[in-house]
Amino acid sequence: MRNPSHQAAAGVREKAGHRVGKTRKAPRAAVEEFEVVGIPVRLTRKRVRRLNLRISRDGTYVEMSAPPRIGLAQIEGFVLDKQSWIRAHMAEAVSSPAGQAEHATAQEVSEWKTAVSTVVPPLIKEWEPIIGVKAGSVVYRNMKSKWGSCQPTTGRICINTRLALYPPECLEYVVVHELCHLREANHGPAFHGLLDAYMPDWKSRRAKLR
Repeated sequence: MRNPSHQAAAGVREKAGHRVGKTRKAPRAAVEEFEVVGIPVRLTRKRVRRLNLRISRDGTYVEMSAPPRIGLAQIEGFVLDKQSWIRAHMAEAVSSPAGQAEHATAQEVSEWKTAVSTVVPPLIKEWEPIIGVKAGSVVYRNMKSKWGSCQPTTGRICINTRLALYPPECLEYVVVHELCHLREANHGPAFHGLLDAYMPDWKSRRAKLR
């Protein structure tokens, strides 16, 4: 289950083209790092039509993509024009659970694991008979990109310990989400049908994780 990023768009994505025959992975674009009026910026040149901007999840820098034709002066001017908006959203991101997680101490990370590992087993025990599944081993990890994962073949479930920073209903949603994967491995209509049936408010719970 992917952890959706905190994003604010300021541009348009270009549609991807199709190639005939053997394809190769394009080399990863270099990232330019600099500051504009004290705002850290990470710039990537891409085949996009215009400038795109978003705040990093932890609120410590701005991610930008720009077409090669746009000069650095224009990019800096864009950041200057948006600086009030950028600073407000950076402050919001820093104070968010995602921002707190990025700057947590080892002790805090340990406390998350203790809290989550205490709550998850009873939740699994409660939901297994409702969904009609049986979970295998359960592991807990401090992850940046996923709230949880499931291996349907073994029943192994992994839960992100950062869920300790979010409302309890979010952790329950992730547990139910992963248990539903024991019946439907992918995220197709059948899987979402299970979520609709067992947890009708799952979308509102998921929204709190963004």
